[in-house]
Amino acid sequence: MRSPSHPVDQRPELVTRIPGPRSAALRAREDAHLAPGVQGYAVMAGIAVDRAVGSAITDVDGNTFLDLIGGIGVNALGHSHPAVVEAIQSQVARASVGSLTAEARVELVERVAEHAPAKKLHRLQLYSGGAEAVESALRLARCHTGKYEMVSFWGAFHGKTHGALSLMGSTFKEGLGPMVSGSHLVPYADCYRCPLKLAPERCDLACLDVARKQVKAASAGAVAAVIVEPMQGTAGNVIPPDAWLRGVGELAKELGALLIADEMITGFGRTGRYWGIEHSGVTPDIVTLGKAFGGGFPLSGLLTTDEISQAKPWSAPSGSSSSYGGNPLGAAAGAAALRAIDEEALVDNARAVGEVLLGELAPFVERYPFVGEVRGRGVFLAIELVRDKASREPLPTSVTRAIFDLCVQRGLLAMTYAPRVRLQPALTLDAATARNAAGLLREVFDHVLSTGLWKQG
Repeated sequence: MRSPSHPVDQRPELVTRIPGPRSAALRAREDAHLAPGVQGYAVMAGIAVDRAVGSAITDVDGNTFLDLIGGIGVNALGHSHPAVVEAIQSQVARASVGSLTAEARVELVERVAEHAPAKKLHRLQLYSGGAEAVESALRLARCHTGKYEMVSFWGAFHGKTHGALSLMGSTFKEGLGPMVSGSHLVPYADCYRCPLKLAPERCDLACLDVARKQVKAASAGAVAAVIVEPMQGTAGNVIPPDAWLRGVGELAKELGALLIADEMITGFGRTGRYWGIEHSGVTPDIVTLGKAFGGGFPLSGLLTTDEISQAKPWSAPSGSSSSYGGNPLGAAAGAAALRAIDEEALVDNARAVGEVLLGELAPFVERYPFVGEVRGRGVFLAIELVRDKASREPLPTSVTRAIFDLCVQRGLLAMTYAPRVRLQPALTLDAATARNAAGLLREVFDHVLSTGLWKQG
């Protein structure tokens, strides 16, 4: 299967050294004024984009790269999807801002409701960024339950605003405290790197038992919500057992709390199902959505039920709104994106092409002593880079950064700069382009093996 909207069998084409002179010059001008803190891959790649289509980016020097980063999940429809381009061009000439009802927003809310994880989850509120939607979900949970505590998981990433940051399960938040009180972090079912150092065949979801005991011991009995990524993205494209997610849903009920499924990365078909939570059969109370939602345009939102959406003061006039949320331009982009996902059967394409890509990468475990595991669902894949397969010690970042540079030099943009390699290509990716990208990774890994680079650092 493939999308009819983009070229197929895309390949890199390099005509200058990387970065080329024009890219270097533009970067130098920008660096004179741009504040630090830009996404790491963009800084490390060193290129300046000129145009992009499908799964390929061409820089200002004329070099073309295959793109498996996709704006870290944002570019799910591929670059410059014609339906989204046309929708934005048409809408911006008519009306682009404001909260008044527009035909595009009516279509958007109807299409989201049609694909909701459950029929009762049809109340949609709209925003422009993922963290904004998460913060609104947290406020809504507090308003509905009258409680204030939140439970999240080790490895979690829900955004960089203060409430979401307090639920982050990594060292990223160091130096940014104090955090919001009542925030509890418990183990996630990261089976390759089990938090309890148990083998999957004998763990019996022990991490869930630890989570239950931790919350009950630390909580003041006022948990409003449990927020979980059905599959963790930033932590390394971690795929938990479906039974574990069902257990998380049961834990939320035990606590009298709402279950928030953060589908920023896993939503809209990435995992081979429309929603990541669908693999487990769990029905959440609130769903946060973004990234793929706008087809590249900044658009996010949350889904919930009639009952929960009525909670005050969240539901009061202007109580849950945003200046940019639901504007005609964003709504037009979102409606076009959802239309394309349906019309081009992109959920099926993600599942089929994901199987092709996983099939290409799975032999890496036997081929390379530094590949500990390859896993994936749909076009949500990961490669574990390790110093030792027995201990599962990760490759140092000095080595993985070198691997990233080697990929860029061959015309591949992929999140190979960390020991947990994340591959999140567009849902429109075709099988031939997927094989081309896997071939480039094989070339790089062959070089890493032959030079002994993986032993350095």
